[in-house]
Amino acid sequence: MRFTPTLLALFAAAFSFHATAADLASFPVTIRIDAALPGAELKPIYRFFGADEPNYVTMKDGKKLLRDIGQLGTPAAPAYFRTHSLLVTGDGTPALKWGSTNAYTEDAQGRPIYDWTIVDRIFDTYLARGVKPYAQIGFMPQALSSKPEPYQHEWRPGFPYNDIYTGWAHPPKDYAKWAELVYQWVGHCVARYGVKEVESWYWQVWNEANIGYWKGTPEEFRKLHDYAIDAVRRALPTARVGGPDTAGDGGKFMQDFLEHSLRGKNHATGQVGTPIDFLSFHAKGSPTFVDGHVRTGLAAQLKTIDTAFARFASFPELKGKPIVIGESDPDGCAACQGPQLAYRNTTMYSSYTAAAFARKHLLAEKHGVNLEGAVTWAFEFEDQPYFAGFRVMASNGLTLPVFNVFRMMAKMSGRRLDAQSSGDPGVESIIKNGVRGAPADVSALASLDAARRQLAVLVWHYHDDDIPGATADVRLTLAGLPAEATTPRVAHYRVDATHGNAYTLWLALDSPVAPTRAQYAQLEAAAQLGQLDAGPATVTTDHGTATLNFPLPRQAVSLVILTW
Repeated sequence: MRFTPTLLALFAAAFSFHATAADLASFPVTIRIDAALPGAELKPIYRFFGADEPNYVTMKDGKKLLRDIGQLGTPAAPAYFRTHSLLVTGDGTPALKWGSTNAYTEDAQGRPIYDWTIVDRIFDTYLARGVKPYAQIGFMPQALSSKPEPYQHEWRPGFPYNDIYTGWAHPPKDYAKWAELVYQWVGHCVARYGVKEVESWYWQVWNEANIGYWKGTPEEFRKLHDYAIDAVRRALPTARVGGPDTAGDGGKFMQDFLEHSLRGKNHATGQVGTPIDFLSFHAKGSPTFVDGHVRTGLAAQLKTIDTAFARFASFPELKGKPIVIGESDPDGCAACQGPQLAYRNTTMYSSYTAAAFARKHLLAEKHGVNLEGAVTWAFEFEDQPYFAGFRVMASNGLTLPVFNVFRMMAKMSGRRLDAQSSGDPGVESIIKNGVRGAPADVSALASLDAARRQLAVLVWHYHDDDIPGATADVRLTLAGLPAEATTPRVAHYRVDATHGNAYTLWLALDSPVAPTRAQYAQLEAAAQLGQLDAGPATVTTDHGTATLNFPLPRQAVSLVILTW
């Protein structure tokens, strides 16, 4: 949506304190792409999402956002959702950092009682909206926990984070019962959804067992994992299984897990090794609050990815295995709030996301590994105040600017094209130094889909510091276009202060606590991905080369698509 003149006036008044940015001299950036030199497939790694809380997906705004996530996928490359607490004891009432399904209880004699009602509702909600489960096996039901009390935590923003780790984080008192629970669950899914459907899911055990989410030893986790994976495969021999979804690259915990999976004695079967179809770890940035503004930490996230990829590549048996970065975000706690997290509603989050995802492709290429996906660990929190400062994809049913970057990436397909930018500091420099001082990161990710006759270029202007900065004057040269592309059509999508941005419109409307129906309709329209200029446009090529010029403000993202 483009803002009307009236709304632009409101916006200008609301943001007059940023006027100093307009006084900064713009700087030129040249980006060159050669369509005659296509590279490897541009994998749709963006189509994975997740959240701590499993139950929000079945609520009104959760269903709405899940539908939007489903639309990012395709039949060949569907969207996936990963969540915690699918086996946690409780009545299914969600809360921050909490969820439950009551899948397992016991009678007075200690005999298992399985109830799949709530977990079925969750998976049914996914599948009805084109999203598949990335099924996390955990956490520990109260009746199975070796230390069941206290069980449900009372954490809220501002409390010590370690308060969340209660009875659900402990090992089982009976590994045979744990394995039978997993076997029954997977068998139920096969009966309900069919073999072909469940074969397309991911199955992994627990979450971040190298930190407080697991109160046992590393060896006890490997035992938990072995029993669970064996149970999955007994119920469905063709199931896709993997892990271990560590916090960070996992260090020694990850190294020992991989050695055990490849060459160790399986705790459940007594055989050598544990099946591992995909590899997973987590990578987070490290934002701080410096001199009155947010400074994000892209370097920390990319360094973790670089280290993890190098470790996987060091195992010849693993180098070709698919990798899913099971959580991949600018910070580590979606439900937390604080001044260092104030980037979340803004275009800083969207430009960070564009810059980060492009570098994931480059790091996978550097190490020769098979990156299949990266899970954005951000969903929505139902009925919280508008734009409350959580790390989410939507607030009260309104998608944030960052979600429009995923909508942009979903429009890209085909093979990657090398993008040479004078404003690209390079991935190694970013890992070492971040994006601090001058210059900013003005770079691009490009793709060519010959079958669709489409060339797409994602261009971002990112900086770690959330302060005013000069606009980049981008000169985008597209060479090597096919002979038939004499006057290709141009579509230019944009996320900035006045495009694809419901948050800035909400501020311009005086931050209503309860928007009217008319205001909500305006906000909903503003939240959609829109074009920079209305109406169709074309560009004339000269000997297979087209040139486009446009300004790109700091923290803005553009997607330029040529079709012929």
